[in-house]
Amino acid sequence: MFKINNLNAYLEKLAAVLATLTGIFHILNVSGVLALSAMTLRVIHLMAMMSIMFLLFPKKKAASVYDLIIKITGTLISLATGFYILYRWQGIIESGGVTNSTDIVVGIIFVVVLLLATKLSVGNVLMIIALLFLLYPFLGQYLPGMLQSKAYSMNRVISFIYVSTQGIYGIPISVSASYIVLFCIYGAFLNVFGAGEFMFKLAASLTRGLVAATAKTAVIFSLLAGMISGSAAGNVAISGSITIPMMKKNGYKPEVAGAIEAVASTGGQVMPPVMGAAAFIMAEMLGMPYISIMKAAIIPALLYFISIYFIVHLTAIKGKIDFHEKSEAVENLTDVIRAGWYYILPILALFAMLALGYSPFKAAYYSIICMLIVYLIATRDFSYGFIEKTLDAFRKGTIDSVTIAIACAASGIIVGVISMTGLGTKLSNLIILLSQGQLLIALFLTMLTSIILGMGLPTTAVYLVVVTVVAPALVNMGVPLLTAHMFVFFFGCISTITPPVALASYVAAGLAGADVSKVGWTAFRFGLVSFILPYMFVYSPSLLASGSWPVIARTMALSILGVYAIAASIVGYFKTDISIPLRILLFTGGLLLVDQGLITDISGLVAIIGTFIYLHRKAAAGKTVLLGK
Repeated sequence: MFKINNLNAYLEKLAAVLATLTGIFHILNVSGVLALSAMTLRVIHLMAMMSIMFLLFPKKKAASVYDLIIKITGTLISLATGFYILYRWQGIIESGGVTNSTDIVVGIIFVVVLLLATKLSVGNVLMIIALLFLLYPFLGQYLPGMLQSKAYSMNRVISFIYVSTQGIYGIPISVSASYIVLFCIYGAFLNVFGAGEFMFKLAASLTRGLVAATAKTAVIFSLLAGMISGSAAGNVAISGSITIPMMKKNGYKPEVAGAIEAVASTGGQVMPPVMGAAAFIMAEMLGMPYISIMKAAIIPALLYFISIYFIVHLTAIKGKIDFHEKSEAVENLTDVIRAGWYYILPILALFAMLALGYSPFKAAYYSIICMLIVYLIATRDFSYGFIEKTLDAFRKGTIDSVTIAIACAASGIIVGVISMTGLGTKLSNLIILLSQGQLLIALFLTMLTSIILGMGLPTTAVYLVVVTVVAPALVNMGVPLLTAHMFVFFFGCISTITPPVALASYVAAGLAGADVSKVGWTAFRFGLVSFILPYMFVYSPSLLASGSWPVIARTMALSILGVYAIAASIVGYFKTDISIPLRILLFTGGLLLVDQGLITDISGLVAIIGTFIYLHRKAAAGKTVLLGK
């Protein structure tokens, strides 16, 4: 056993070296030093990511002989199949796409190993979904109705999936190799050089002395951390380890503290600029400028965080918890900025370059350079430690992107099968048929499908799966393309707080020491606004920053009021406890503001304002009685 563990340790060190070199490789490519062709970059990227994943398997200290067999065999096959396609690719192009029997055998082996890598890194859910789609070309001829398809040969399927640029080496892995890995490296640089700690201090200083200060710190910190992260569960693991114990200490029940963190961390996935790395794929698939995706996402993302901000505020007041004066242990905002101003500059540089039209990967690259320069100027740290931090950032950033890269490759199987068989059109027609042409019913069916398909998947994989399977149905019913993509993306993301498979809630429950079911359902309740937001921007396009600014401002103002009303109905408190009928009235009033129409807006306003006036007077009367007046 001693020798086995020694060998395992050496292989993990090899993984660390390979990860560092892979990170440097991607930086050199985007800088123009290498300037590889698109296909070469994709193949090397996936080959390296799969090799790193297998070298790091299993995620435990002690490894068995069986583990080592998987580790070594998986690594060797990943490398061999990668080098093979690099060798054969040019010849296949020159022959017009003609493949031989060796190509097919190697392709079959590669697909099997990719499915295994998906199971080990992402989980069973995506592996099973990819496998089911992979079986469809062979079994589709036996299915009934509109799902029936013609039979496909093994050669046809493997050639399309393994060799063409519409399968495994298609858009998803292209975006992973071009954008996602660079943003993971960028995030790692920020964290390794201390930006994570700075963000927490910044969040704490912004909420210093407020009601529900600890919970609001968790919300703001999760927003900041989630903006450059690609996993809701990962956000919880990073920020929750700090914020959940802090909330529990200040009076929040464990399940409430866990739920707040789960909902806030999930919101980080819909917040620009990264949006769980799905924004880059969305821009590529829609053929739109990346800045347009950011512009469309910003208002719904802000409404999401405004809603959870309202909920934690009202929860603290109702429970009479988290009330305290300005803590001397929390630095004031001026001191925090003075000490860590140089962390703000690379983030501002990133936003500025994206706004000026720089490609996302160029913006990330120059932001990393900016980070290093301002760090050296501010700290004057020219020691060997600076080099160690730089190499560590390359290593961590690459490892952070491994799961996403493999998820993108597995999603390539799904995209490839849909493209080859026309399955996407059939599924869209099925949704349209079941909805009888009614948009609201179609939206509801699409919501359910997106949540079910998204359960257990990281953000990027969620988007890739749902957008290829269900978004076309909405487009066929007249929903604008960007709106349809945003709709399914939102629901795919919030599947992480939707029981029974709510990964973000599970991680939060572990950190909070709370019952998983309680955290999951509490997070579902706190995140209820997020289930309404996608309907809001379908029926109110101005929420996606479409239209004139006066209309956008009016819709935003009404939406904030609606979100506050729904938050009050969820918590059951406004100045005083709210009865069930009035909670229903407030919730209904908030829903009425979803539709961008004069009648619904007036009805919603009357219901909300009338209820708030009544509750205000009731609370004032209660205080008068208590004072004996």
